[in-house]
Amino acid sequence: MVRKVFGRPEALTETPTHYCPGCTHGIVHRIVAEVIDELGVRERTVGVVPVGCAVFAYYYFNCDMIEASHGRAPAVATGIKRALPDSVVFSYQGDGDLASIGTAEIVHAAARGENISVIFINNAIYGMTGGQMAPTTLPGQKTTTSPAGRDTSRAGYPIRVCEMLSTLDGASYIARVSCTSPANVARAKRAVREAFEVQLAGGGFSLVEFLSSCPTNWGMTPIEALRWIDKEMSAYYPLGEYKVPKVPEEASQGG
Repeated sequence: MVRKVFGRPEALTETPTHYCPGCTHGIVHRIVAEVIDELGVRERTVGVVPVGCAVFAYYYFNCDMIEASHGRAPAVATGIKRALPDSVVFSYQGDGDLASIGTAEIVHAAARGENISVIFINNAIYGMTGGQMAPTTLPGQKTTTSPAGRDTSRAGYPIRVCEMLSTLDGASYIARVSCTSPANVARAKRAVREAFEVQLAGGGFSLVEFLSSCPTNWGMTPIEALRWIDKEMSAYYPLGEYKVPKVPEEASQGG
């Protein structure tokens, strides 16, 4: 008797992705799809995809998907969730979409405590349009628009999204993860599951930030790119849970 131990998640289609070799978008897609399957919510899940590298994500997820204008995914997700409160809504956004053009939308969605889950891909660069400096580009990092390295005296400092949003009372669960090793992939999946479970419990706004690789625009091999995340990006953007749901006082006292 043959027992199947590995296969494609039901929440993913069989469409080949367009992502560059070594990019971790594909891993993140699989993590999100596995969590949707395990929670049994595929039939009522709605994903909102951005403008950017993940613009074609609606081809890859096997659930209802909507394309949002640049940076507006949190606003679109808010409308869907309020109109269909029994749905499970997630947005999938890159750093240019979320931390630049969509800064106002993500901050105010978190501040309002919208009951949605956000998957945030931070590769410290504008990936789709040629590798320009992004709000998340590290100090000194070379890009096509900062060939000598990001000069903070002229361009300012990177935005740490998790640290910023975790200060807002409306945010319930905020975490930063990476996919640079099997152990980190496992931690990332636990964080995504927690984000979705917070939404299912009506807990409010949740966000999981992935430190992701961009070997093409970084000018590195895939392995070098993962090592750069561990050494350089993780030093500036530490991994971990920045905010977790509050435990009711009576529960914490065993009541």
